[in-house]
Amino acid sequence: MKLEGKVALVTGSSQGIGQAIAIRLASEGADIIIDYRSHTEGAEETRSKVEAAGRKGLIVKADLGVVNDVRQMITEGVQHFGKIDILVNNAGIEKNASFWDVTEADYDAVLNVNLKGVFFATQALVKHLMDTKRTGKIINISSVHEELPFPHFTSYCASKGGVKMMMRNLAVELGPLGITINNVAPGAIETPINTKLLNDPEKLSALKKNIPLSRLGQPEDVAAMVAFLASSDADYVTGTTFFVDGGLLWNYQEQ
Repeated sequence: MKLEGKVALVTGSSQGIGQAIAIRLASEGADIIIDYRSHTEGAEETRSKVEAAGRKGLIVKADLGVVNDVRQMITEGVQHFGKIDILVNNAGIEKNASFWDVTEADYDAVLNVNLKGVFFATQALVKHLMDTKRTGKIINISSVHEELPFPHFTSYCASKGGVKMMMRNLAVELGPLGITINNVAPGAIETPINTKLLNDPEKLSALKKNIPLSRLGQPEDVAAMVAFLASSDADYVTGTTFFVDGGLLWNYQEQ
């Protein structure tokens, strides 16, 4: 129970990777603030599993692309539990389009959630930690695409590249406060966002050939790395991206 007595906020934790992270952190002893935007049933499911692990769960609805929602999410979490120790910036979206067809609305949607939301959620947590004179841990769920080009997903790659540099910068700025910040960068993970791929045997087979471990990752693979970074085992770790991709990044070739 390495996180006993801790409170963790996991954005976008009503399904997929976020849900797995919330459940894993609860199993390590943390109470969980479960953020969702539209998937009410999934948020309730996450809370049930958190409570089954013997921990407390609070559901907060927030659109990570709206700064007022982001700040209110942190405020509600603190009001309920009295504090937040760990922030996992997991919520993210992507839009598939050739560069010349990308609309301003789609660009704004991706950057608002994936970069602006992460920026201001982190800012709100840091202010809380400074006000209470405590240390804390911030973990961003980035992507292999903070490094790896992904044609037709340029806004997504730009957002994840932005998160990479924000994390590196904040590691320097927040270090003197005892606040660590790191990225976890998943590769191809079996989640709802990849449903189309999972139902296309030809594309799935081609992707697996690019992965040295020859399989897609599971949400629990990502959650395990987050649990490590959230624990005292990682107290001297900051400013780093941890790739959870089965070796995909260094073996990838566009088909």
